[in-house]
Amino acid sequence: MRNDLALLPSHLYHADRIRQAEPELAESLGIPLYDVMEAAGAAAWACVQAHWPDARQLLVICGRGNNGGDGYVLARLARAEGYQVDLFQAQPSRPLNGDAATAQAAYLAEGGEISDLEQEWPEADLIVDGLLGTGLTGPLNESMSAVVERINAHSAPAFALDLPSGLSGQTGQALPVAVEAERTLTFVGAKPGLLTGSAPAYVGELSLAPLQLGAGLMALPPSVVKCALTDYLHLLAPRRGDSHKGDHGKVVVLGGQAGMAGAVRLAGEAALRSGAGLVAVVSWPDNLAQIQAGRPELMTLGVDVVDMEVYAKLGWAGAIAVGPGMGQSDWARHLLIGAIRSERPLVVDADALNMLARSPEKRDNWILTPHPGEAARLLDLSTEAVQADRFAAVEALQQRYGGVIVLKGAGTLIHDGTQCYLAPVGNPGLASGGSGDLLSGIIASLLAQGLSPLDAACCGVCVHGEAADAAAGAGQRGMLASDLLPHIRELVNP
Repeated sequence: MRNDLALLPSHLYHADRIRQAEPELAESLGIPLYDVMEAAGAAAWACVQAHWPDARQLLVICGRGNNGGDGYVLARLARAEGYQVDLFQAQPSRPLNGDAATAQAAYLAEGGEISDLEQEWPEADLIVDGLLGTGLTGPLNESMSAVVERINAHSAPAFALDLPSGLSGQTGQALPVAVEAERTLTFVGAKPGLLTGSAPAYVGELSLAPLQLGAGLMALPPSVVKCALTDYLHLLAPRRGDSHKGDHGKVVVLGGQAGMAGAVRLAGEAALRSGAGLVAVVSWPDNLAQIQAGRPELMTLGVDVVDMEVYAKLGWAGAIAVGPGMGQSDWARHLLIGAIRSERPLVVDADALNMLARSPEKRDNWILTPHPGEAARLLDLSTEAVQADRFAAVEALQQRYGGVIVLKGAGTLIHDGTQCYLAPVGNPGLASGGSGDLLSGIIASLLAQGLSPLDAACCGVCVHGEAADAAAGAGQRGMLASDLLPHIRELVNP
């Protein structure tokens, strides 16, 4: 996990939850909300000094709401220390309201000037984005989209206050464009929308200024829990000196239609590297030589008909991963039926999910691991609709199918029906064939080793993502799924 993300608290709060809580928290502390705005502007100014120490010319873009008020405070503090500040606001002749008006008046009282956003912008060392904040609920209008695009086209890096303008603080989606910030300082509470969906393309480095209200917010139940591998290390304790392979879980991997041996081999090897004592791969007969030649530690069973031998192997398993490279033929469908009838804990991925979408059912003892396209088929939606609100999508998947849902993608989400978890790990190097097969094998292995479905899903996602981050040290482009395997072994041996 990136260092900046590791420093964020585990309790995350949706933007609307924070907006609703702020007045009550301020009242309980007996402080005016304007004092919180002053603190936000001061924290942002300190962030500028810490991360852009050579920046002497600031271009501050302010909106008409509280996000603009934060920008006014920062601009006033910067001018007081001798910095060149050029501040632009839409329709500056129109009066502001509330705390933003107070912040603007304080800025003007100390000699600050305001220019119209429509005017030409000067050169600058840094742009401060105080345009829109968390109140954005629908698509940007044409004029605001144009401002965002001007910020992105400027030669100076952008620093976003609370969140990049144009990004939904609730879902993490650009609406439809957003400021491409080099760094974002978010206020009061860490917002999960900054960690998933398209947000990682806009947020840059992320830090939190809890201000006066953060401690009170953290006492409330979280909207989402950030999970990290360190949360699960106690489940990966050293093994007893007298243990044997039968003590460490038995995994069966089902899949691999003709020509797709690699998918099941990767899933099987990931299960072994994650610590499973025994792993068997049930696949199309023609695949066996390739699987065994590449990884002889994998047991194999070649089948072209799902018969009692297959059911016996499924009964032997402690956990089953079904779907990698499986296709959607009658052969594949009977493998999935066999897995479901076994009543063993399941990890369901790839084409097994696509078949499940055509014949939905609900179970408690499985983990579904869809990417956004598979999630769309499971919910009978478009992929765009899933990505537009990943939090709603993962909850809908869990309500429809039960068990634990792992919605893969940037900022993977995990939901067990009670709580949503977010794992901000991994990188674009995972966008290559076989990465999802590894995850299926890791989670099945942890299930077989005795972890609960939720713990296996969260821990598995973290191991997978941290392994990808380690493997990306040599570069994301050209990274292969198999490059993760040595790192997986290291990570499950803390």
